[in-house]
Amino acid sequence: MSPATYCANHPDRETGLRCNNCDKYICMNCAVHTPTGYRCKECVRGHSKVFETAQPLDFILGFGVALVLSFIAGLIASRIGFFIILLAPVAGSIIAEAVRAVTGRRRSLRLFRLVAVAVALGGLWFVLPVGLSILAGGGLINLMALLWPILYTVLATSSAYYRLSGIQIGGR
Repeated sequence: MSPATYCANHPDRETGLRCNNCDKYICMNCAVHTPTGYRCKECVRGHSKVFETAQPLDFILGFGVALVLSFIAGLIASRIGFFIILLAPVAGSIIAEAVRAVTGRRRSLRLFRLVAVAVALGGLWFVLPVGLSILAGGGLINLMALLWPILYTVLATSSAYYRLSGIQIGGR
């Protein structure tokens, strides 16, 4: 009979499970299920940092490019109405590709989130005037005018974020 083994982080918990990367004993609370087996949280955290390649300037450039392009696309979106349903995801994808080009295709979850905020701010610029006119006593027509900028903002923001953070297959 082999001696009892205990979790490296919780010495009071008996376990037979080991991290498949560092061979440390881990309990089910410390285990992270990956496609290749169970790993400890420290190994998972260390592995994810390999993919964080963005540099400080990338955050500034990404935010600026996304804000300006989203503002321009929002300006166009405020004039085309219903067709924004088709064009906003395209605008979000174009913004994401422009950010990729400016940042040298470097990656960071914080960068992707910051770009999404910039796209949303660029689109919300057109929501504010309509929203204020509704508050000032505008009618149902102004309420309908609010729909398109909000729809642009939601669709373009989500498209840009998922285009940046999604898995890319191939050598592009």
